[in-house]
Amino acid sequence: MRLLVMNANTTAFVTERATEAARRLASPGTEIVAATGAFGAAIMASRTECAIGEHAAVDLAARHADGIDGVLIAVSYDTGLGALREMLPVPVLGMTEAALLAACTLGGSIGLVSFGARVQPIYRELVARYGLSGRIAAWTNLETTAAYKPGDTSALDADLAEAACALAGQGAEVVVLLGAVMAGASFRIEDSVPVPVLDGIRAGLPMLEALIRMRPLKARTGSYAGLTGRSLSGVDPAIGRLIG
Repeated sequence: MRLLVMNANTTAFVTERATEAARRLASPGTEIVAATGAFGAAIMASRTECAIGEHAAVDLAARHADGIDGVLIAVSYDTGLGALREMLPVPVLGMTEAALLAACTLGGSIGLVSFGARVQPIYRELVARYGLSGRIAAWTNLETTAAYKPGDTSALDADLAEAACALAGQGAEVVVLLGAVMAGASFRIEDSVPVPVLDGIRAGLPMLEALIRMRPLKARTGSYAGLTGRSLSGVDPAIGRLIG
């Protein structure tokens, strides 16, 4: 398999963190192709930046589509998911969608850890679109940028473990760490938490491999059928080739 792990933010460090975790999780013979956004926000944290990120995600996917068997969106708002599922002939998975669905198989109620109060409503809207609001037992925000700094993660991991344990105390039977920069963090803290802990790459990479092995056909009708005969102007020619 050849899988595209794409981050429509412009911060290469986040792509590297997600890609490193993806390569550790990949089956033997699976190749991971990494891609970082060419324009837009360094780290999306608003609806406006997410709207720009949708275009960045379409641009990235179109430019890297050749020879790809599946796409994992390494932005925790699952930015561009609907468009890419419509545009591409291969399975496309959002990292937060994957983590939430995996969490549903491990317990009844889910606890979420996110970064920054401003983005929590955006995440809540995303969870609601997946129809899973009723599965959320508790939620906590960490007001820190430590996750975006390379180097020692021991202080961050202590904060994550404390937050996850608190969510378990509030009834969460599974904890999900939100954010592409959290790739691999669930492995680092799970021994300190009394319930299963997931992050989006840990859930998403194996799930994407499984979807590809199922060999699903691309929709030929309905809203996810591929586009043909459309006319666009001023976009990357790679996009035009996929939907024109």
